[in-house]
Amino acid sequence: MAAKRLTRAFFARSVHEVAPELIGATLLFDGAGGTIVEVEAYDQDDPASHAFPGMRPTTVSMFGPPGHAYVYRSYGVHWCLNLVCAPEGRAEAALVRALAPTRGLKAMRERRGLETERALCSGPGKLCQALGISRDHDGLPLDEPPFELLAREIAPELAVGRRIGITRAVEQPWRYGLAGSPFLSRRF
Repeated sequence: MAAKRLTRAFFARSVHEVAPELIGATLLFDGAGGTIVEVEAYDQDDPASHAFPGMRPTTVSMFGPPGHAYVYRSYGVHWCLNLVCAPEGRAEAALVRALAPTRGLKAMRERRGLETERALCSGPGKLCQALGISRDHDGLPLDEPPFELLAREIAPELAVGRRIGITRAVEQPWRYGLAGSPFLSRRF
């Protein structure tokens, strides 16, 4: 039985509902990718969110519609992929922090210059480099090529904790991961 595709309707809810449900789902980009093992939730009332200061030219896609990509550059170096959630006009997104790579390993290894699977997608910048995601993909729908998202088949054991690499709202337990996964960006 083929896995169910996640459509834009799946994302038309609060990021705080969607983010934990992404753990165990499959993210593919041009056929390469794997199982989502770590995400972080951000909403527009969150001081750590890019949307907190309001809409800017670089954050337009975060304000919707849901089920689209929001891609931004972190520290001027790494691209990061967010999956836009909530009704249009409400800026919420789940940052995809890590994947367990399962498909397109040869292409991912070439893009990253690595052989070890463990390090291919164990961080948001590494993940985008491995998949070939850049600002050119900002605003694209997640249920059309080059993206493909497949629902998880069973609810995995979740790890929940504080988000990583932020200085505001650090107390929020909005980081979700696959408990015990060796592919996490950092242990919980």
